Amino acid sequence: MSNSLSLVRSLRPTSSLSNTSANANLLGFRALTFAAWVVVLVLAGGMIPHASSVAFAQDGEAPTPNSVNINTADADAIASTLKGVGNARAQEIVRYREQYGPFVSVDELTDVKGIGKSTLEDNRARITLE
Repeated sequence: MSNSLSLVRSLRPTSSLSNTSANANLLGFRALTFAAWVVVLVLAGGMIPHASSVAFAQDGEAPTPNSVNINTADADAIASTLKGVGNARAQEIVRYREQYGPFVSVDELTDVKGIGKSTLEDNRARITLE
């Protein structure tokens, strides 16, 4: 018991000057930690794309645009942007547009063979008309 008591006493500051120094070191460490987090967040902010620009690529793929204009895009652009729409469906979208003219509303996309309400809802935010 006396060994543990002497260990505790040896860890206590012997004067108020030591205590002040320990507090200053702790405050300095906290300030440095805060500054480091600020730097990390600022640097990360420059690396994170805005929601309207480019999505993150996965598994080494090229980045995919977040939106596509279905009135002007080719089939490859449509297929690479819209979830659940492959090349065949994208070509149907282009054929429909060439036959009937530009889409007037996003909901008109469900008139295209193979595009249902579910596909439309999954992609509504990605589809533009202008």
